[in-house]
Amino acid sequence: MPIGSGGSGTQPDAGPVPEFAAWRQGVAGVLAKARRVDASTLPDEPERLLDETTYDGLTVAPLYTRRDELPEQPLPGSFPFVRGTSATRDPQRGWFVAADVVATAAAAANRTILTWLENGVSALSLTVGADGVPVADVPAALNGLLFELAPLRLVAGTDVAAAADALYSVLDGYALDDRTQIQIGLGATVLTDAFVGTGADVDLDPVVALAVSAAARSETVRAITVDGTAFHNIGAADAQELGASVAAGLIYLRALVAAGLDVPTALAQVEFRLAATDDQFATIAKFRAARRLWARVAEVLGAPDAGSAPQHAVTSAAMMTQRDPWVNLLRTTLAAFGAGVGGADSVTVAPFDSALPSDELGVSRSFADRMARNIQLLLLEESRLGHVADPAAGSWYVDSLTDELAAKAWEFLREIEAAGGLVAAHDLVTERIATTAAQRASDVAHRKTAVTGVNEFPNLGETPLSEAARGDQAGVVRYGAEFEALRNRSDAHLAATGARPKALIVALGPVAEHNARTIFTANVLASGGIESVNPGPLAIDAIAAAATDAGAPIAVLCGSDARYGDEAGAAIDALRAAGVGTVLLAGPEKSVAQYEGSQRPDGFLTLRIDAVAVLSELLEKVGA
Repeated sequence: MPIGSGGSGTQPDAGPVPEFAAWRQGVAGVLAKARRVDASTLPDEPERLLDETTYDGLTVAPLYTRRDELPEQPLPGSFPFVRGTSATRDPQRGWFVAADVVATAAAAANRTILTWLENGVSALSLTVGADGVPVADVPAALNGLLFELAPLRLVAGTDVAAAADALYSVLDGYALDDRTQIQIGLGATVLTDAFVGTGADVDLDPVVALAVSAAARSETVRAITVDGTAFHNIGAADAQELGASVAAGLIYLRALVAAGLDVPTALAQVEFRLAATDDQFATIAKFRAARRLWARVAEVLGAPDAGSAPQHAVTSAAMMTQRDPWVNLLRTTLAAFGAGVGGADSVTVAPFDSALPSDELGVSRSFADRMARNIQLLLLEESRLGHVADPAAGSWYVDSLTDELAAKAWEFLREIEAAGGLVAAHDLVTERIATTAAQRASDVAHRKTAVTGVNEFPNLGETPLSEAARGDQAGVVRYGAEFEALRNRSDAHLAATGARPKALIVALGPVAEHNARTIFTANVLASGGIESVNPGPLAIDAIAAAATDAGAPIAVLCGSDARYGDEAGAAIDALRAAGVGTVLLAGPEKSVAQYEGSQRPDGFLTLRIDAVAVLSELLEKVGA
C-alpha cells in the first residue's frame, strides 16, 4: 500500500453538480466585489484564489466535496491504524489524561501523583535525575500508586537506565496477576535529544540493552520514545516532524533487530511523542497520518499487525506565549481537542503559564495545573469526545489532509534514508527545518500569521515581565518570540525611565475616514511595546500643539488616501516643526507620491510590513 494512494471518489467527474456551481458563482461574486474587478476576469475556478498552502507545501482548498472522497479506512485496531490503534478502547475513558510530575523531593512528587490521580489524571510522566526526583528516591515517589490503573512514563535523560532499575525494583514487589495491564514507558530519547543538541552524542548500545531487558519483562514496557516534539520545537512543519520521527524510529528498529529481537518485539519497544498545536484540523490529520506511516514501516518489515505504536500528544511549546498567557488556555484547548479527535492514546496539556517562571503571574502552580487538567476533563466528560471512535472519519477535508500529509512525510523520510539515515542526514534535516522556521518567523513578523495577544490584539497594559522571565526554554523556538523580545525592550525602557516609548497618532479627517487605520496603527505599535497617544481628529493648525503636549519622538498619520493627498504634506511640516523626529504614514506609499523632500513620510505602516523590523528600528530611535 503506497503512502498517499487513494481511489477516486464515487461521484463521476462529469462536471460540477448544480449546488457546487451555484456556490462557485457566489464565490466569484464575492471575490470580484472584494477585488473591485469584473467577475468575468477571474479564473474559471475562482475558488482556487482562496487556496492556502501549509508549511509542508500542501494545498488546503476552501471547500471539500464528495468528489474529494477517498476509500473508507479499516476500523480502529486494524491495519493501517489510521482510525486508531485499538478496537477495544474504553469509550467511557477515551484517551489517557496525562500530566508531568516534576519535583526534586520524593514526598512532594508522591503527594502530587496521588492528588492528581484523585482529580482526573489517568497517566503520569515522572521526571527523574538532575531535574527531578533522585534515582534512589523513585520507590518513595511511587508509593501507593496502582500501576495497572495509570500508565507511567519516565523522563530521565542520561539517567534512564538507573531510573529503570529503580522502577523495576518497585514493580518486582508489586502483586498483580495480569501484569500486562501495567503500562510503562522508560522514555529513552537519546537519538532525538542528540539530534537537536539537547543531549549527548548518540550511543545506542545502552538503549538497545534497555529495550532487550524491557522486552523480557512481564509488564508492558516500552523502552524507547521517539520524541517528535524535538523537531517541532525547533520549527519543523508537520510532515517534517513525522518524517524525521519515523526516520529515528527506523534507526532504533535496526539496532534492536541487530541485537536479536524479532521485528514484532522490536516494534513493541517503540512509542511516539508528537506535538499538538492550535491548528485543529492539521493536528487531527497529523496523528492519523503518523499511525499510517508507522504501520507502513511495519508492513515493509513483514509485521503489519505489530505497527500500532502508542502515541502520546503534548501541546506545543512553540505556540505558547509569554505575553497575554491566558490566551494559551484557548491554544491548548484546541490542541487537546485535535490530538484527542486524532486518536492520540494519551495527551499532556501544558499549563497556560508554562513559558514563564511558575510565580511570574502571581497565580499558584496548582491553579495552572488544574486548568490544564480540566481542559481535558471537559473535553472527555462534558463533550464526551472519547465516546466516538475516530470522529473525524468521513470528513472529506480531514481524510484528504491525512492522505496528503502522510505522502509528504513519507517523501521526506525517503530523502532522509537516501542520505544515509537520520544521523547521516543531520544537515539535510536541520536545513529543511530551519527554512520552515524562517518562513514561519517571516509570516509572523509580517502579521500574515496571527499570534493573538502578541502581534494581534496585544495588551500593552498587562503587568511587565520580570527580568528573570525575559528568556526562552532551550531547544524551543516560540512563534511569538521576536515580538515578545520587542516588548521586553519596552519593559526595560519603562523600568529605566518610568515611561514606555510613545508615538503620537495624528488622525486626519472625520472618524469614518481614519478609524480603521487608527486602530490598526495602535495595535501594530503596541505589539512592539510602543504606547499610542491619540488626542482624536486634528486640524492642521492643531498638530504642532498636540505634538508638543504628547512629547513623543514618533508620529503616525492616519486618514484616507484622499485626505493624505490634500493634507499629509502640511501635517508632516507641522510635525517636523514641532520637533518630531520620525513621521510615519498608515497606508500605501502611492497615496503621497506627489510629496517630496521633508514632506515625505519616513516610513509606511501597511498590512504586510515587516513589523518586527520596523518596530525594532523605532525602539532604537527612542533608545529602547
